Amino acid sequence: MTARTIRLAPEVRTAMQSLSAAAKRGLGDPALAELVQIRASQLNRCAFCLDMHVAIARKEGVSERRLDLLAVWQEAGDEVYDERERAALALTEAVTVLTDGFVPDAVYETAAKHFDEAELAHLIALITVINGWNRLMVTRRIPPGGPAW
Repeated sequence: MTARTIRLAPEVRTAMQSLSAAAKRGLGDPALAELVQIRASQLNRCAFCLDMHVAIARKEGVSERRLDLLAVWQEAGDEVYDERERAALALTEAVTVLTDGFVPDAVYETAAKHFDEAELAHLIALITVINGWNRLMVTRRIPPGGPAW
């Protein structure tokens, strides 16, 4: 399948890149940031973002086992993903899917136990921006390794 268009408005690209960078910095955990972005990209079926963030995760030292089991993190157990990571992944799924039209209070409260207010704000921003990127790439059908802009 070929891309529908490779055009992305430069000011949109710049704003999205800035938001992504700020969210990652504020979260302060590069490996977790990549796991969150990979999980959202899996849910959104964004091959471009999935390909890119898996490569970045490897550079950040995320093990192949953790990458392999990310799609089934809930069943993988505490020895693969710690409580903080599990809370972030649950929040990622809740924000990405919005099954009932909102993020359940229990999911939010669990995340709030593991992240201080600033970290939580950055985590939510990171989840939001990767969902935006996923939608931009999926809509344009940008393939893995294809032109991002």
